[in-house]
Amino acid sequence: MAQPPLTLTISVVICVYTLDRWDDIVDAVDSVRAQTMAAREIIVVVDYNADLYHRLRTAMTDVTVVENHHHRGLSGGKDTGVEVASGEIVAFLDDDAVAHRDWLRHFHDAYTDEHIAGVGGTTLPRWASARPRWFPEEFDWVLGCTYTGREPGPVRNLLGGNASFRREVFTVAGGFPSHIGRTSEQSRPLGCEETEFCIRVSQHRPDWTFVFEPEAVIWHRVPAGRETFSYFRSRCFAEGLSKASVTRSVGVGDALSAERTYTSRVLTRGVARGVGDSLRGDRAGIERAGAISVGLLAAAAGYARGGAPVRRRSTSPAQT
Repeated sequence: MAQPPLTLTISVVICVYTLDRWDDIVDAVDSVRAQTMAAREIIVVVDYNADLYHRLRTAMTDVTVVENHHHRGLSGGKDTGVEVASGEIVAFLDDDAVAHRDWLRHFHDAYTDEHIAGVGGTTLPRWASARPRWFPEEFDWVLGCTYTGREPGPVRNLLGGNASFRREVFTVAGGFPSHIGRTSEQSRPLGCEETEFCIRVSQHRPDWTFVFEPEAVIWHRVPAGRETFSYFRSRCFAEGLSKASVTRSVGVGDALSAERTYTSRVLTRGVARGVGDSLRGDRAGIERAGAISVGLLAAAAGYARGGAPVRRRSTSPAQT
């Protein structure tokens, strides 16, 4: 197998927005500083928060700290980071996550082919207390983490908090969608900006591939407020709303291709596993099976509320 060039350089972008996450931000930056393969640069993009910007500029003199000059929110922050970055690869790390010491090396080594446009990694939950017994691993995406059933190799889209892209991807397809994804002003935890982006890239260049490399590991902090069933249900509903926005942008066929497989295979197996665990004496098994059903129904309700079109748009097929 061909090896990536030794000169491949990686810029790391961390988007931040609140002083309430100061300790998280420091930990995230420190984890990038400690990489076995050094980043070309660490770029921290501040989303319209002057106090946080000035504090970071003072405290992190070895880091490039810039203000978001696009639309408020995560998509605008990422676009700002891409414009500042000089590496051949641009990697993104959530501001409340820490990376394994070999994170960047595994990203680097996965670019074995010029047709690989982006590489994503495994995001594991770092619980404030412990995983609730009812919380199904098939729904870890609710926490911004990698769900059970995501297989290594080609995927339709990467997960935004642990992802990397070749710079030319942004030249071909443009930036992240400002009408989809999170802002600090939202009451609902919307997302899917990286899903829309990856699908749009594939529609422009169907010969390009996105790859899931499970060895590129980060840990994402899960605060106590996200360990509740109410958050779980709300986040699933918000995912449906977000998927409706993606559908309006890129078409039904591409927007839901991976979701159909996820529902028919991953969730079906998850329900069966939960019921089986319950029959074997694990009383929480039936709770996990029930949570899968509730999560799926909540996402479907959000999708319906989002008013997504049902007519299939003719586009190039995306990788699932």
